[in-house]
Amino acid sequence: MKYLKEIRLKEGLSMQEMANLLKISKTFYWQIETGNRRLSYGMAVKIADIFQMKPDDIFLEEWKNKDE
Repeated sequence: MKYLKEIRLKEGLSMQEMANLLKISKTFYWQIETGNRRLSYGMAVKIADIFQMKPDDIFLEEWKNKDE
């Protein structure tokens, strides 16, 4: 999830800070950001809320390009 990482870094948040905001472990968040864990819609909404964005703005392009 390259774009997710870019947004997080732009906002100055560490992986641990994101995990804390989402009430998950740092490892769980790392797995989401690296694409090693499947992202639920609910978690996508929570992440988007942190950045005051829509889930599609963060995840849609990457999802569409996944099969390429």
